[in-house]
Amino acid sequence: MPFVSIIISQYFAGAAGLTLSGDGALLLGDETLLQTKVADGRISPEDHYRILGIVAERVPDRAGLSVRYARSIDIDRMGTLALACKAARNVGEVLTRVARYHTLLSNSIRYHVESKGNHTLLRQEVLVGSGPGLVFSPEAGLAALFCAIDQVASDKITPERVVFRHAPSRDAEVFDKFYGCRIDFGADADGIQFSEETLQKENRLGDIALSDFLTSHLEKELSEVNSEPSLVQDIKDEIGLTLSGGPPKMAEVARKLGLSVRSLHRRLADHGVTFQMLTEETRREIALVMLKDTAYPFSEIAFLTGFSEQSAFNRAFKRWTDQTPANYRKSLEG
Repeated sequence: MPFVSIIISQYFAGAAGLTLSGDGALLLGDETLLQTKVADGRISPEDHYRILGIVAERVPDRAGLSVRYARSIDIDRMGTLALACKAARNVGEVLTRVARYHTLLSNSIRYHVESKGNHTLLRQEVLVGSGPGLVFSPEAGLAALFCAIDQVASDKITPERVVFRHAPSRDAEVFDKFYGCRIDFGADADGIQFSEETLQKENRLGDIALSDFLTSHLEKELSEVNSEPSLVQDIKDEIGLTLSGGPPKMAEVARKLGLSVRSLHRRLADHGVTFQMLTEETRREIALVMLKDTAYPFSEIAFLTGFSEQSAFNRAFKRWTDQTPANYRKSLEG
């Protein structure tokens, strides 16, 4: 089920002059602006973006707020992930760990490390989120990660450039001083680009033995977070088996699993997903795997993932990854 660690939301609320209590109440003084549901220290992405939306309506200095949020975070509150980043040997290894283990803080956002020549982009992908607060996700999230990277590195870190897909806010110049590099708005991705020289910079506390120990612990945590209910996996398996004939109907999958459509719908709702979400997820996962094998032409991948035309597959893949299938496959070659 998608989630966001309440710690992330608490820091963001605090940067805006609000308080998010441990039981999920968003407070302005004694006034409750929103009540969220908290389970195991997590809230839903929907509630997280509601909080960001409330802030967006109240705070005009969007860039300033994102920087205040980033600078307010105590990296040690981020648990084993923070320790693993500290124990990483260099900046490049920190990026790799962020991309792999950020799921432990929120599985509604994913980070990718994409290398092209001597440049590497740490790219953010929002998997679940909507509303006016969505613009804070790349601005505040990337600022927080940059602060963390800069804190653990032995030397001052300066990116080559920072890119955002959206338009700049009225105080966007705040980012110029914060990052110390070129900021591009209206780009085709949200991310921070680093040079190869920067990636090789050592960390203050890099330690191979500690790094290996923490990595094994993180892998265990990650497997627990990523473990899907057997019903969800069964549904995805059935979807995958029938995609070549086009996207299956919910009634067909329900019949194969011995369930009524109403029962299947209810049980999916209990897991916080829909049949359409699982269909999209299955198509995406199959496409990503098949693109790694150059023996599969794009037309065949489109067919096997349930698209009647390659152009429709291309549009869907661009929506999923912000890349065309051709560019994605080319990026794997490097």
